[in-house]
Amino acid sequence: MARPSADAHLGPDSQKTNQWGTLRALFPYLWPKDSWFLRSLVMIAMVALVISKAANLLVPILLGWTVDAVSAIERDLTLLLPIGLILAYGVMRVAPQALGELRDAVFTPVAAHAIRAIALSTFKHLHALSLRFHLDRQTGGLSRVIERGTRGIEFLLNFMLFNIIPTLIEIILACGYLWWKFDWRYAAVTMIALSSYILFTIVVTEWRLKYRREMNKQDNEANTKAIDSLLNFETVKYFNNEGHEAARYDSSLRNYQRAYIRSRISLSSLNVGQGIIIAIGATLLMLMAATDVKAGQATAGDFVSANVLLIQLYLPLNFLGFVYREIKQSLVDIEQMMNLLGVNQEVEDAPGAQPLHLDGAALEFDGVRFAYNKERQILHDLNFRVEPGQTLAIVGPSGSGKSTIGRLLYRFYDVQEGAIKIDDQDLRDVQQGSLREAIGIVPQDTVLFNDSIFYNIAYGKVGASREEVERAAKLAQIHDFILGLPDGYDTTVGERGLKLSGGERQRVAIARTILKDPKLLLFDEATSALDSATEKEIQSALRQVSRGRTTLVIAHRLSTVVDADQIIVLKDGHVVETGTHDALLGKAGVYANMWFLQQEAKDGETATL
Repeated sequence: MARPSADAHLGPDSQKTNQWGTLRALFPYLWPKDSWFLRSLVMIAMVALVISKAANLLVPILLGWTVDAVSAIERDLTLLLPIGLILAYGVMRVAPQALGELRDAVFTPVAAHAIRAIALSTFKHLHALSLRFHLDRQTGGLSRVIERGTRGIEFLLNFMLFNIIPTLIEIILACGYLWWKFDWRYAAVTMIALSSYILFTIVVTEWRLKYRREMNKQDNEANTKAIDSLLNFETVKYFNNEGHEAARYDSSLRNYQRAYIRSRISLSSLNVGQGIIIAIGATLLMLMAATDVKAGQATAGDFVSANVLLIQLYLPLNFLGFVYREIKQSLVDIEQMMNLLGVNQEVEDAPGAQPLHLDGAALEFDGVRFAYNKERQILHDLNFRVEPGQTLAIVGPSGSGKSTIGRLLYRFYDVQEGAIKIDDQDLRDVQQGSLREAIGIVPQDTVLFNDSIFYNIAYGKVGASREEVERAAKLAQIHDFILGLPDGYDTTVGERGLKLSGGERQRVAIARTILKDPKLLLFDEATSALDSATEKEIQSALRQVSRGRTTLVIAHRLSTVVDADQIIVLKDGHVVETGTHDALLGKAGVYANMWFLQQEAKDGETATL
């Protein structure tokens, strides 16, 4: 079944924006069911939030009372009331800040846990996705999506929960106080200014989002092209295409620059419009307050109180505009990462799947038909059986479907028809983890982690001792080579293992599989990168490792499979010949023709030397 490209889930325009759905998806991480401790921290933080906002609202009120009390000192000849109000004012000035810091400190473990949990869920989900997804993906763009999504979550948690909602509450309380202290006109002007500000911010921000999305798209493309070019550094050098790669990268950078300029210009327009709305509202309120003071309907303390309250009101409004813009941008980034979590697994464990139970590890392909897409059938009614402890070799020309068999055995894909069985258990009925635990592979293209040789060999058995790793290296004929390196087993192999030769990487992979000690072995062109002398040495080691284990050998060099118990010849996904090496030579068919062609090529190389 055809599936969407991985990059379809990376693009910001791939799905309709669903900010509320994104927020709902984040909620379980902020209120974890399995942690009462984190829930209690959330409740403490909310209590601190409420108290801090109440204290913040009292600041301008206390200031106004203090001004009136100080003005009455000459008449009352007492300092007791002004001093008490001044002290209360000082306490209320520091209380919101102290409570805010307490709130942040209490909520920090919750936010850190949520970010970690979401990042881990995304990482696990990506590893659970099908091979088809990872073949279609672009690693650079994918890493940027996760990076921006994580940053967006951090910003959202820090500002949405404890800034946006509290600011709106504070504005409503301030408007209520203005109505109660003065009259409805103050509240009306304030609400109209507030509504205009919010509406203007939403409309312009929504308009600006298209530039942000375009920036993300071009940023992904530029990053993907840069990483792809650097990973293929040698190929670029081989074809002298540094200029071409720079031009491709610059093309994406130029598009990003264009979107960035538009985004910044539109941001300036938004800021200017917000400033005009704030200025008009503040001017009207101050004019009304000054008129009421002159008419004797308000005191000097009321005027000061209204002035400070307006400052407290519009500062959060300005901050609200900034936060709203950033939250909208963060939601776009988070949505892209959440889209990754929404990608379904192509291959999943069946409900009630049981672990694979091994009893000799007999392998059977029963009427297997498979195609990556409908246009091209890869395998046609494939039938074979490997008895426990035997070795089956699969040979054939390129494109015949040999490597596909290995992918199906690991259940990277499910067959469309037929079944693959190990000890008469259909692979679709067992847990994938137990299946892959039972199989060891030496692949044709060995890719190593950018870590030490010891780490790469020990990857076959996490936690293996030094002695176990060295024993596996000796069997793979690489121990002496490693000891000859300046750092020995601590030598770093570089990105994708490129500091080692192809043969050295292959032997590390063989050592890794030997260390895993699996019941079923798969050698996919395991010695293809080795010279003839080294190949013979490693073939001897592989025969020793394969003894007593069910072994499937996928090979192009027929000289590596002459000792196999059975050989299958594939051509265009069909089994055209089956038998032992000698029997197939006697048939004078496809296998015999391949054998003689390879022998002639080998004799020609020997003659040249």
